[in-house]
Amino acid sequence: MTFPYRLVATDLDGTLLGRGESVSQRTRDALASATAAGAAHIVVTGRGVRWTRHILDDLGYAGLAVCGQGAQVYDAGEHRLLTSVTLDRQLAGIALAKIEAEVGPLYLAASQDGLDGDVLVGQGYAVTGTLPSKPLTDVSELWAAPLTKIYIQHPSLTDDELAEASRQAAGGFVSVAMAGEGIVELLPLGLSKATGLSLAARRLKVKAAETIAFGDMPNDVPMFAWASYGVAMANAHEELKAVADEVTASNEEDGIAVVLERLLG
Repeated sequence: MTFPYRLVATDLDGTLLGRGESVSQRTRDALASATAAGAAHIVVTGRGVRWTRHILDDLGYAGLAVCGQGAQVYDAGEHRLLTSVTLDRQLAGIALAKIEAEVGPLYLAASQDGLDGDVLVGQGYAVTGTLPSKPLTDVSELWAAPLTKIYIQHPSLTDDELAEASRQAAGGFVSVAMAGEGIVELLPLGLSKATGLSLAARRLKVKAAETIAFGDMPNDVPMFAWASYGVAMANAHEELKAVADEVTASNEEDGIAVVLERLLG
């Protein structure tokens, strides 16, 4: 059985995962067939390790995973963090002030560094899903420990509007990513899924030209630019569909499996 790629990179939410954070049997089988044919499967997610680990364990996944929007390369087999990039908290503070000067007060949350880093959630910030988080009672606590990212929400701007306004106001201090509905993130400058994926691929001795990537949101655009072939889900944001080599079925309709089965013949 020949398979044209040596690396299959998949986003999690809206891509690999269906309802209730599940991965269908069909998709599991397609990924198993791809790995049997010589490809490695790598998860590349905006979630920090703490919010990713239980999914990897359920999949019986023992390889490398890129977490935290590229900030963390995690060895799932050894439960060990191999690399971690943190946000310069002084620059992040300046960036927040500049954004708020343009759009008014923001609702804030933040992801702390490390294998067990908490997600701190400030007043007014709406958390999507049921992942564990810790209330942020005083904004000064935001800066108490190293962070991988800050999440921002606005009372009236759409995610697209907030992301664009943030880039205009603070693009010289932080990178801005849109990772899902209600999820606009401030990251270390220059960080993206592509930087984390390239680090992990180097460890696996795999090149960008040997990689197929699957995703659904604008934060997957750099990963598509890095990989040889980018596949957007039917449910993907228009910005990602515009740069994709192919649009497959949705995450609920086994879009990853549809493509892998075709490539496997």
